[in-house]
Amino acid sequence: MDDGVQKSCWGITAKAVAGFAFIILLAWLIGGAETTAVVAAS
Repeated sequence: MDDGVQKSCWGITAKAVAGFAFIILLAWLIGGAETTAVVAAS
């Protein structure tokens, strides 16, 4: 039973980390696009 709980816990942790990394990547891409637009405009 502990083994199943441990696997479930790691699965949730992995999904949380992947989701957090995706959000940061998305924010970085949006920020990078804005920076590129500003540089291109000037």
